[in-house]
Amino acid sequence: MALLTTVIARILFSIPFLVFGSMHFMMPEKMVMVVPAWVPGGGLLWVYVIGACILAAGVSIVTKKFGTIACPLLAALLMTFVVTIHIPGLMNPEMMAMAMTAMLKDIGLAGGALTWAGIFAKEAKK
Repeated sequence: MALLTTVIARILFSIPFLVFGSMHFMMPEKMVMVVPAWVPGGGLLWVYVIGACILAAGVSIVTKKFGTIACPLLAALLMTFVVTIHIPGLMNPEMMAMAMTAMLKDIGLAGGALTWAGIFAKEAKK
């Protein structure tokens, strides 16, 4: 049971971040459409920066290196998506269902990231 709730759980939790982070590099032209127009610096730059952050967080979770830093930062990034992308998306009747799904996904993943931050912090104290 310990293997299931530690190693396997950690790897399963990291998979979406490894995939989403990689998608930012494999399909930047599709990802750039999600970047709000008011964000400075050009959308493509942010696609790569955010992709690198998400990918680094996924690697951090798998390797258990810097997890106490990476997981809270990942949670903050996910909640930034909720506020800047998903909540405004709820205002568009055509996108409401997709925005709600994405918002709830990111809220749940942020909660999981904070949970892993706590687990990593407890392990570091041992």
